[in-house]
Amino acid sequence: MNYTFTKEERLCSKRHIDGLFHNGSSFVIYPYRVVFLTLKDQSSAIPVQCIISVSKRRFKKAVDRNTLKRRMREAYRLQKHTLHSFLREHDLHVHVAFQYVGKEKLPYAQFHQRMEVVLNKLSDECTKIYLGKNH
Repeated sequence: MNYTFTKEERLCSKRHIDGLFHNGSSFVIYPYRVVFLTLKDQSSAIPVQCIISVSKRRFKKAVDRNTLKRRMREAYRLQKHTLHSFLREHDLHVHVAFQYVGKEKLPYAQFHQRMEVVLNKLSDECTKIYLGKNH
C-alpha cells in the first residue's frame, strides 16, 4: 500500500474543478461535504483526484484553515487505499472535493473516523451512479 499524497492526486485544473462543481453530485457526512464526479475512460493511472477546502468565512485565520486542511489531508491519505482499490477494480475515475462544514476545530481522531465513513459512502455512490447505468 502506498500512503503518499502526490501532486498528481490533487485536482488543480480550473476546468476540471468547474466541471466537478457544475456536474457533480454531493452528500454531507458531518464535518465533511463531499462533491464528486464519476468519470470513465480517463488515461490517467490515478483513480482519484481531489481538492480539500475550508471556508474562509467560517475560519478567518489562515492558521486555522491550514490546520483543518492538514488534518483532512492526513485522514484521507491514510485511508484512500480502500477507495483506490475499489475504483481500479471497476475501472473508474473520480474527481472529489472535500469541504469542511464544521463550525469549530475538531480533534484529529474525529476527522479520521468520519473520513472512513465518507470513503465508504463515496464507493457506494459511485456504484449506484456508474454501475447502475451499465447493468
